[in-house]
Amino acid sequence: MGLMETLRNSTKYVVIILIVAFGLIWVLADVDFFGAVTAGPNALGVVNGDKISVEEYQNRIQYYTNSYTQQTGNSMTPEVSAFYENQVWEELVNQRLIQQKMDELGITVTDNELLDMVYGDNPDPIIVQNFQRQDGTIDRAYISQVLSDERFSQDAIFLDIQLRQQRRQQKLTNYLTSGLQVTQKEVQDEFMKRNSFAEVDFVRFPYSEIPNDEIEVSDSELRSYYNENKDDFKQEESYRAKYVTFSKLPTASDSAEIKKEVEALMDDFAVAQNDSVFLVQQLSATPYNSVFVKKDEVREDYVPVLDVNVGEVTEPIISGGQVSIIKKVDENRTEVKFVVFSRIIEALPSTIRDADEAARDFQLFATEETDFETEAERAGLQIQESFATKGNPFISGLGSSQQVSTFLESAKVGEVSDVIELSSNFVVVKLETKTEEGFQSLDEVRPIVETQVKIQKRKDATLEKVNTLLSGNSELEALAAADGKEVQNASSVAANATVISGGGRAPEVVGAIFEMSEGQTSNALAGASAVYVVRVNSKQMADLATLDAATENQIRQELEQQLANRYNSVWLAQLKESADIEDNRDRLLSR
Repeated sequence: MGLMETLRNSTKYVVIILIVAFGLIWVLADVDFFGAVTAGPNALGVVNGDKISVEEYQNRIQYYTNSYTQQTGNSMTPEVSAFYENQVWEELVNQRLIQQKMDELGITVTDNELLDMVYGDNPDPIIVQNFQRQDGTIDRAYISQVLSDERFSQDAIFLDIQLRQQRRQQKLTNYLTSGLQVTQKEVQDEFMKRNSFAEVDFVRFPYSEIPNDEIEVSDSELRSYYNENKDDFKQEESYRAKYVTFSKLPTASDSAEIKKEVEALMDDFAVAQNDSVFLVQQLSATPYNSVFVKKDEVREDYVPVLDVNVGEVTEPIISGGQVSIIKKVDENRTEVKFVVFSRIIEALPSTIRDADEAARDFQLFATEETDFETEAERAGLQIQESFATKGNPFISGLGSSQQVSTFLESAKVGEVSDVIELSSNFVVVKLETKTEEGFQSLDEVRPIVETQVKIQKRKDATLEKVNTLLSGNSELEALAAADGKEVQNASSVAANATVISGGGRAPEVVGAIFEMSEGQTSNALAGASAVYVVRVNSKQMADLATLDAATENQIRQELEQQLANRYNSVWLAQLKESADIEDNRDRLLSR
């Protein structure tokens, strides 16, 4: 009885709550609140609150697509498209980061600066490129017409934006690099390195001569090396994946079909009045070329042309991934003239279509009917494994693929990709594991650590061996004879070289050579792969008195550019690392 009375007394409150709730739902529905929630993000990306629209992204992709088609005459492959898609994203992110930094620093371009870029004594390269006459002068009348005539209003706006943006960018670069200076000594040192040479004799003792079974490594040595060099084992986010492939390469039946097509053209080729036109009309892979060739110099693949009469065509020849037929045009006692028609042996459209359909069937069943492993076993496909790291498009087993890299970075563990088209096959990938950025454990890198410790031990053992030999053999020839080696010679070793001719990579040894005197023999010098003992026969050191102003300025500019490039790269990377970047590509572009 008490319960029923409580419910009756609470009814009015329940009714009020329901009325308010329904009213709120109607209001939210009226403003399309639920549509907005389910619609997801309305921008492709956001960089510190600055949005990147899908339209802007697609417009730039279209620009690259058009440029690629104009330059190559071909449409983009899926892999090339994936490369440009990633490049455009990076460009748009970097552009906004730089724009924001310029705004923060108050970097602007005044109207007077803009006028100087257009009409000044040294016009901007953009003006030179677009308004230069054939005689090298600037057509200032045409500039004025573009800037004042309404017909060119859009061109004028674009030119204004382009010039201002470029000048702002230059001001930012100047601001960032203003503190970066190349000293006079650095310029002089570089001049000396580029223009100083030595002629040396040397004996080389490779580390690899120490037998592997003489090198013992303890766990404590491994752990000590790992702890001292831990930064070497810092890894980016990494992925392990499984994949199956469906070949796009030509089959035996494709080759036979292409051979049959070429064979059918033999009679028409033989009677063609204009061989050049025939090759163009029939889309020959080999361009027209009709010159006399000495008979004994005809390449082996084309030798059958020697056995046919003038005007006749050889039987199809399969070589180098092509099917060719050759028409003898003329000949004399020692020479022959001929024309080659060929077709590349490639998969026919039906073969590629079958591979694509097989891949799509596999992907469908692997995600909706069974699972990746079960479907691969049912289809008789070999599952292969690969490894990749974030930001690196190289995928072990598959080579470089921006498409696969993009999938691995955005996928969840266990997720199966759509069909991905590569140059020679279609692939379907399953992400097995994703390892977060951090340090690899000693167990994970034990083989690498063990190799490095052994290399160091070999180096130490080789140095000890060479020092022992040197104690009783101060002359280079005696030292070489004591270990059954020969004295090698290297002439014109430059002071800025990293390799000794005949001796391999050894920048440390090159540095030591130019600290020695003529006639001096070195102690044991450790290089990258061997210990060296070197005798300096002669040195030709550059004379700073010959460093003229033009050379000095060129070297300074090169060093400053190298320094600026390194600094700008680090600066942009740090800017990006500290930025709040939202990437919605996988949510918006997959629809």
